[in-house]
Amino acid sequence: MPAPDRLYSTHALRELEARGIADAGDPRALMVRAGQAAWRAVLEHWPGARRLLVACGPGDNGGDGYELALNALRSGREVQVVQLGDAGGSRAARAAREAWAEAGGTVVPAGEKLPAADVIVDALFGIGLSRPLEGAAAALVRAINGHPAPVLALDVPSGVDADTGHATGIAIDADHTLEFLAPKAGLRTGAARDLAGTLSLADLQVPSAGVDASAERLNADDLARWLLPRRRDSHKGLHGRVLCIGGDHGLGGAVMLAAEAALRTGAGLVDVLTRPLHVAPLLARLPEAMARGFDGSRPDPGVFARANIIAIGPGLGRDDWGSALFEAAAAAGRPLVLDADGLNLLAEGAVALPAGSVVTPHPGEAARLLGCTTAQVQADRFAAAKALAERHGVAVVLKGAGSLVATPGCLPRLVDAGNPGMAVGGMGDVLTGVVAALLAQGLDVFDAASCGALLHACAGDLAAAEGERGLLPRDLMPELRRLANPGGGP
Repeated sequence: MPAPDRLYSTHALRELEARGIADAGDPRALMVRAGQAAWRAVLEHWPGARRLLVACGPGDNGGDGYELALNALRSGREVQVVQLGDAGGSRAARAAREAWAEAGGTVVPAGEKLPAADVIVDALFGIGLSRPLEGAAAALVRAINGHPAPVLALDVPSGVDADTGHATGIAIDADHTLEFLAPKAGLRTGAARDLAGTLSLADLQVPSAGVDASAERLNADDLARWLLPRRRDSHKGLHGRVLCIGGDHGLGGAVMLAAEAALRTGAGLVDVLTRPLHVAPLLARLPEAMARGFDGSRPDPGVFARANIIAIGPGLGRDDWGSALFEAAAAAGRPLVLDADGLNLLAEGAVALPAGSVVTPHPGEAARLLGCTTAQVQADRFAAAKALAERHGVAVVLKGAGSLVATPGCLPRLVDAGNPGMAVGGMGDVLTGVVAALLAQGLDVFDAASCGALLHACAGDLAAAEGERGLLPRDLMPELRRLANPGGGP
C-alpha cells in the first residue's frame, strides 16, 4: 500500500526554506543547489539548447535564476540575463548576482522585445507573489509568452498563486516547472494545471518531515488502498444496493450512465427510478438493472427503504417530477450522492442532507450552492470545497482540472489524474454511479468520494489512450471494471 503523497502551502515552504538554510549554515547554499538542479532540468528537457535567456526578478527566485545562468555559462552556453526592476533582495540573491558578474556575465534591463533563445527561464517571482502582475512585470511576462522558445519556470510560474493555482491576471505559460523543496498544492488544480506545464521536483536536500501538509495527492497507485480483493464466499447482498434516480423527459441516458457505472464499479444490486417511457430502452441496454417507472406525485416509499445508497440528480430536472423525487430521497434517511439537478434543487431549498452523503459539483454548481460566482470558486478551489463540506456536513468532490475531495475535519485530497477529453456531458453521471457503488460496498464517505473520483479519473485516462477528443462517458465502462479489480490499472 503506497504512503500518502503530501502537498504543501507557501507557509510550509517558508518553514522548509528556513530549516534548510539553518542546517546548511549558509544562506546561499539552497540557492546554489536550486541553480544546479535547474541547470540539470534544462539539460534533461532541452539537451540541444545552446542559447538561454534567463529572466530574473529582484528576490530569491531571481537569485536562483542567476545561479542557473552561472552553471550554463560555465558549461559553454550562450546566456543572457534580463533583470526586472532594481537588483535588491536578500544577501544570498545579491551574492548570486555578484558571482554572475565576476564570471563575466552581463545583465540587460527588461523590455518588451526579447532576443532569440532556445530556452527561456522564468525566475521572476516564485512563491513570493500573491497579487496581479502590472507594469513592466506584466509586459515582460507577455513578451515571454509570445516568444517561440519553450519556457522553464523555477518553483512557480510567475503570476500563479502557489496556494490556490489561480492567476488573477497575466501569468507565465510554462512548458515545464521545476518545483523546489516540496510539491505545491496550488500547482495541481485550476488554471495552474495548464500554466505550470509538466512538473518535477528538486528537494534541495531538505527533508519535509515534521512540516504540516495542506493536502494529499492521489494517483492511480492509490486505488489499491481501497479496492481490496473480495472474499470467496461473497454474494450480492454484501456489496450493497444502489438506487439511481433521474431521467426526466429527454434525459434518460443520464440515469442509465449512472446505473451502469454503479454496476461496473461493483454494486451488488442497482435499482433505477425514472420516467416510464425510459424503462424499456434502459432494460434493453442494461438488463442487470431493476428499472421502475414513476409518473405520479408520491413515489413508493418501499423503493427508497430497500436502498443502501441513493444516487440522485442525473437527468432529474427541476420541475414537479424531479422535485417530488428529490424531496422523497432526502426524507428517506439514506446517504445520498448528489449531482446535476440534485445539486440545483439543493441550492434552491433548505434541505438537510442525511449523514454520509456526497455532493459532486462542478464549479458552476458549487457557486450556486455557496451563493457566489464561478470565478470566485475557481479563484480558491480548496477554500470552496472546504466551505461546501462544512456548510452541508458532507464529503465534496469539486470537479474540474485537479478535482478536490473534502470533508469536515480532514486533510483535503487532490486527484492528480483525468484529462480534457472528460469535459463532455455525461461524465458527471458516471462519477455519481461510481461513488454510490463504493459507498454501498462499505467504504466510509470520505474514502468513497476519494476513491470514486480517482477511479473515474483514471478510467478516463485509460479510455483516452486513443485520443482525448471524442471521448464518451460509456468509453469508461470497461476501464472502470478493470481498475476496480486488484491488479488492474495503467
